[in-house]
Amino acid sequence: MKFRTRLVITSLLIILVPFLLTAAAFMLIGSRIEDAEAGFLDRESTAFTYTIENYSQMTEEVLENVKQQIETEPERMEDKGYLDEISADLKNKSSFIIIRKDDSIYYTGNNNAAKKIFQILPEYGNEMPNAETGYYYNDMKKLVKQIDFEFSDGSQGSFFLVTRISSLISKSTLRNMILAFILVLIFTSIILTKWLSKGILHPINQLNTAMQNIAEGNLEYMLTTGEKGEIGDLYRNYEDMRLRLKESTDEKFEHEQKNRELVSNISHDLKTPITAIKGYVEGIMDGVADTPEKVDKYIRTIYNKANDMDRLINELTTYSGIDNNRIPYNFRRINVADYFGDCVEEVGLDLESKNIQLNYTDLVEPSTQIIADSEQLKRVINNIIGNSVKYMDKDKGVIDIRILDEVDSIRVEIEDNGKGIAAKELPNIFERFYRTDASRNSSKGGSGIGLSIVKKIVEDHGGYIWATSKENEGTCMHFVIRKYQAPPEA
Repeated sequence: MKFRTRLVITSLLIILVPFLLTAAAFMLIGSRIEDAEAGFLDRESTAFTYTIENYSQMTEEVLENVKQQIETEPERMEDKGYLDEISADLKNKSSFIIIRKDDSIYYTGNNNAAKKIFQILPEYGNEMPNAETGYYYNDMKKLVKQIDFEFSDGSQGSFFLVTRISSLISKSTLRNMILAFILVLIFTSIILTKWLSKGILHPINQLNTAMQNIAEGNLEYMLTTGEKGEIGDLYRNYEDMRLRLKESTDEKFEHEQKNRELVSNISHDLKTPITAIKGYVEGIMDGVADTPEKVDKYIRTIYNKANDMDRLINELTTYSGIDNNRIPYNFRRINVADYFGDCVEEVGLDLESKNIQLNYTDLVEPSTQIIADSEQLKRVINNIIGNSVKYMDKDKGVIDIRILDEVDSIRVEIEDNGKGIAAKELPNIFERFYRTDASRNSSKGGSGIGLSIVKKIVEDHGGYIWATSKENEGTCMHFVIRKYQAPPEA
């Protein structure tokens, strides 16, 4: 669920739930009050009796004390100081007293209210409708209790205790209503807190724990959820980030490992010709080469070893360019027949000196052209042929170069009869630093980046490359480059 939707629902719940629950509680209480008011005029009703009894109990103690005083010391009803004490005690009970002497007010605790009700008070000696609860004046909402006595001068006296019943909602009822409202708010708060905690706080805590694991380098800590909306997006974004970080970390580790391997390989391959060069130079300096023929042989060997070093350094430079996507290209139109004819002629002499037969077949139209960088494409051919020579295990080596027509493209095949490549290793030969010769000897050792350079150059020409091989029979490298298509004439 989206945060916006969750917030809208929360806002509605904050308004509606307390309102509905409070309304329900008030309706329940109101119905009881309504029933009480409906039946209150019926003096035989339960509501009437219950309400009157409640208010009677509020002044019961005062009334009992007055009864005792009238029985024992009726003259105290003439003591206004005593009457003031009673009035003070009744103030917080919504009540006041009236002392009637004959037909006039002798004393009252509330003069204005007394004047309104005085004329309708029961007469002296008049029997009350209910001796226990008194008389209720419905129109004035007054409950009156009467005790008759005689003044010291023989005048007729009446003690009236008047209680104001301004509302049928008693203090306890109000307390209950307030308590109900508070309970509604607490109930709503608990529901919303649990809902928000489950929907927001819990997922955020999980994300916080996950991010701490990421910060500590634990990239295996997974978070899965079926949630939708922002929480679900956060979980899925975390998983995407974690997987990318893990992939990046794994690639970095692999890259660093291969870089260390490259440095080790290059160091080994450089050390071999350097050691040879030092040995032959020392031989010349020490006079071991004591004939012109030996000196010439030593110098040629030194020259060849220097070329090996130069080749390794060039490979390292090219690798650095590949790693940073900075291989310089100078693309131009090249005639396929002319270009590959020159290449074959150039490498043919070198292969002949190594007792390797070179066969060349061109099956494309003489006018066929491609868009290519001649120097980089020559590097592709030289690297492939160099690998074929390096792993040639036959006394009579054979390398075939074939140029085939593929309608919109040309396919170049360079096949040898060397020792071949195992099927399990074939998918990996174009990876950087991968070497099928794990033993690393001086005659066949290499940096392991030659074919990765070849693949990069071919792909940068818009082509693709693959290999087929059989162990002990030979290997064939295939790469395809699109033909140049002349734009149609206007």
